[in-house]
Amino acid sequence: MVSLKGTVARANVRLPIKWAATLLAGSALLSSILGLLRDRLLNGLYYNTYPQGIDAYTVAFLIPDFMFFILVSGALSVSFIPVFNKRLADNNKKSAWELSTSLLNLMAIVTLITSLLIIIFAEPLVRYVVGPGFDESTRALAVSMMRVIAINPFLFSIAAVITSMQQAVGRFVFFALAPTVYNIGIIIGALFFTNGITIFGWQVFEGGIMGVALGVALGSVMQLLISCIGLWGMGFDYRFKIFWRNKGFRKVLTLIPPRSLNQGINYVNSLVETNLASRMAAGSIRAYQQASNLAYVPTSLIGVAISTAAFPKMAERLGQGRPDLFKKELQATLRVIIWLSLPVTIIAFFGRGYLINFIINGGDVLMAGLLGILAISIVFSSIYQIAARSFYAHQDTKTPLYVAFFAIALNIALAVWFTFGLNMGVYGLAWAVSIVSIVQVLVLMFIMSKRIKNLFDYAFVHAIMRMAGATGIMAVTSYISFSMYPLQATDQSFLGSFPRFFLIVTVNLVAYILVSWLFRLKEAKPIISKTRSILFGGLGRA
Repeated sequence: MVSLKGTVARANVRLPIKWAATLLAGSALLSSILGLLRDRLLNGLYYNTYPQGIDAYTVAFLIPDFMFFILVSGALSVSFIPVFNKRLADNNKKSAWELSTSLLNLMAIVTLITSLLIIIFAEPLVRYVVGPGFDESTRALAVSMMRVIAINPFLFSIAAVITSMQQAVGRFVFFALAPTVYNIGIIIGALFFTNGITIFGWQVFEGGIMGVALGVALGSVMQLLISCIGLWGMGFDYRFKIFWRNKGFRKVLTLIPPRSLNQGINYVNSLVETNLASRMAAGSIRAYQQASNLAYVPTSLIGVAISTAAFPKMAERLGQGRPDLFKKELQATLRVIIWLSLPVTIIAFFGRGYLINFIINGGDVLMAGLLGILAISIVFSSIYQIAARSFYAHQDTKTPLYVAFFAIALNIALAVWFTFGLNMGVYGLAWAVSIVSIVQVLVLMFIMSKRIKNLFDYAFVHAIMRMAGATGIMAVTSYISFSMYPLQATDQSFLGSFPRFFLIVTVNLVAYILVSWLFRLKEAKPIISKTRSILFGGLGRA
């Protein structure tokens, strides 16, 4: 017991930024691997054998996730942590605990009511909002699964407040473990609960795909429990009370609506796309969701990560009254994001068969086709992350919001026209997303270029042209290499196809970096210099 307490205490120490970043990166990688395993397992079990079931499972998440994002996620990401930190910095722990306990209780009450409403109205929500095209049996399954998964907003909200408190004081271990544990719960459901649950000889659950939904609920509970362990030693003074007069709490409440609106409208696209896909062939919802998830990974790793890191410095430049330095920071960040996302786009397009094979044995033509179209959006979705933040640095949250409204309206209009007007089916959804991602970025950057003179000057445009040239050469080498070593019908296992994919990608990325260096792109110089020091540094010292 002492050993367990000691382990928890060591895990709950405040981490330096470098170690925290390393921990979070490692956790994200582990969570991604488990997510890949989860999707591969579920697709193998149901995508080809029971597409209606896997569609119902995918749909069952939408409303609970939507409610969590608009009620909780947005509020915590931009409001709670800064206000909570300010109280701790002022050594006013009493106010900090009142703020956190008030937010915890309020979120728990609101999301508990929300979860109960989802359970009550699951049938009309599926019938009219997310699954109007389902037949009766698929709709009934989606309703049953949604009622089980409806517990997520309630449990997630409590865990989110608790882990936000830990982030605020530099504790990241159990925060980092939470999503990993959630995926483990779903995997347990797929591996064991689908075969039925027997307790003391009594079969309490017959099994089937509903077992996966039970795994989701298990994962949510496990995530909450692991999050609570992170509170050990914080001295959190919890009370079953809401301190309405606490100024910090009231300030957080004023920040919730605009951020929630921004979060919510982005999720509307998913609801509309699922509504349309439910009217198509069985399996369309799952295929589109899986392709979308794969296409978003580079945006998260490149666009979100780099933009998040660059944003504080950009805001600082404007705070110093140096728009010239802000322009320089923005140009540099744009260049890095574009330089990194262009080769990833090429790999996603030409290697789409391999990538889909990693999440479903033998691959899938529909998923691969969708990923090929969505690959176009990778560059622009990554650029969007810094484009929007360039406005936030100017303390302008309205312009990105207005552009987002326009983009969503355009996306919905194009999706309906492409899917049913032009009879493109689920491919129309992917084309709508890719086109709108381009338009949205062009509009934002056009507006920003009017505010910042010569944002896209000759040096910047010339650099982008050289990147395009290097990408063009890489596209040719990628086409040749993937054509020479295509995915075979016998490539059923991950281990059987990954080494070949890794080799092809490595060769093409090396070619891209070398061409970029020859084209005198400064983004390639650190990599070339580091490689030289590794390969030849020892010779120089000898």
